[in-house]
Order: sequence, then C-alpha cells, then structure tokens
Amino acid sequence: MSTDAGSPNPFLLVAIDAVRRAGEIQLAFLGGDLDITVKEGTDIVTRADLEVEAMFRRMIAERFPGHGVLAEEMAETQAAPETPAGHGATSGARRHHRWLFDPIDGTVNYAHGLPFFCASLALEVSGVVEVAAVFEPSRQELFSAERSKGAWLNGQAICVSKTARISEAALGTGFPHSAIARDRAMEELLGGLAIRARAMRRFGSAALDLCYVACGRLDGFWDKNLKAWDIAAGSLIVEEAGGTVTAITGETFSCDGGNVLASNGRLHQELAGEVQRALRF
Repeated sequence: MSTDAGSPNPFLLVAIDAVRRAGEIQLAFLGGDLDITVKEGTDIVTRADLEVEAMFRRMIAERFPGHGVLAEEMAETQAAPETPAGHGATSGARRHHRWLFDPIDGTVNYAHGLPFFCASLALEVSGVVEVAAVFEPSRQELFSAERSKGAWLNGQAICVSKTARISEAALGTGFPHSAIARDRAMEELLGGLAIRARAMRRFGSAALDLCYVACGRLDGFWDKNLKAWDIAAGSLIVEEAGGTVTAITGETFSCDGGNVLASNGRLHQELAGEVQRALRF
C-alpha cells in the first residue's frame, strides 16, 4: 500500500483493523442464533450487526474521541471540528472527521448463509472521503484505498477493466428489498440492458459490487435508494482504481445522494444515457 514519507496512513490502518475485526465477528456468529429483527418491510438486523457496530464505536471513541460516526444501526455521533496534526495536516485549517460504517453490507445474504457480505468503512474529512476499507471474510478479501494514492486488493494494486462495449460487459445492479411499489424506470433500465450486456448480476451488497468494478470483475454497477455507509468506501475504491463514479444520471456523485453509477470509465457515458432514457420512459 501507499506510504507518506515512508509511514502508512494511520487512518487507513485503523480502517483496515476495524473491518478485519468486523469480519471475525461476522464469521463467529454465522450459522448460530442471529436473533433476526425486522426493521422495516423486509429490511433486517441481526445480533452480529449490533455487535460489529458496537465494537467499532468503542474503537473510534478510544482512538479518535473527536471524530463522528455515521453507521447503519445506531444514532449518528457528531464530529467536533479539530485542528489537524500529523498525516495530511493543513496549517490553520479546522476539519471534521466522520467515519461511515456498514457493519454488515449484505445482511440478507448473511442471514441466509449466502457468502456475499462484508464490512464497509470510509473516513470522510470535511466532506471528502479520504480512506476506505471493505473486508469480505468468506473469501478473506480486503479492498482498500487512499485518495490520490491508489486502490488495493489484499495489498496488491487493482484497476478497472478495459471493456468498451456493453455487449462484452458484465454489469451489476441492485433493487431495494424493502420496496413496496414497482419502480418502472429501473425495470425498464434492467430489461433494456439485460438483452444487450454479456451478463447481468444482482449480488446483494453495493459495497462489494463497487469493489468488483474496481478490480475488473464487473464493468459497471448502478443502484438507488442507498445510504452513505453503503457506497462511501466502494466509490473511493473505484475512483482510485481508475474508474468513474457519478450519480445514477451522470451528475456529480455524493455519497449522501442515495444513488450511484460506477463503471470502468469507458462505458460510463453510454450507461448514463441508458439511465436517462429509462427515466424518460
């Protein structure tokens, strides 16, 4: 991984430590009594979600008591403005640090024993995501990134695919499992691309889908009705792997915007055009 003056980014090291610990907890609970609770519709939470998030909040409270945490299962803790010191310091600047954490992305997969779930973590500094880590414990795959320094899978640099045609592309998507009404535009988009693309996949974890775009396993991915903790880490990993990330219609991306379109860059304009066509439909 990257270094700054020979020293690893301490925030990235914390992120990696946190998601690895999360993976250990996920595997320890897997196959046991998960004490599944329905939050809303078909959206669920398990004992493992709560254990992982509690572990992470304790870690941040001990190591960075001034930092905020936005995570899926508990209330947000606000960041205090601080004068930065050490890595990435800017003289005279006061910055807010906020950790965006999903203790288990792909909870339904997890609860059903499907081995496609992860912990996803990003650190946002003054509104900009600077480091990211996503750990998939079933395959022991650690995706990580640092802004302007690159993206890695288990410590090896990764890059997006070179696919330039939809007909040769493997595309990923998602749809909200808690939806109570049909989304005609997204159905039109899915139907149109399904007959043009080489493959369409719905794996059930936006964070991992984005990581798969970053390492070339998928050529593009889109989804909507998401939360910041779903896409903050994965979006930086895609960008640092050479990909393109925008809002679903091709506009400027924000992890608080609730939707994402990610690709290897070569397919991006065409995919954004397909989304806009579907929305007009």
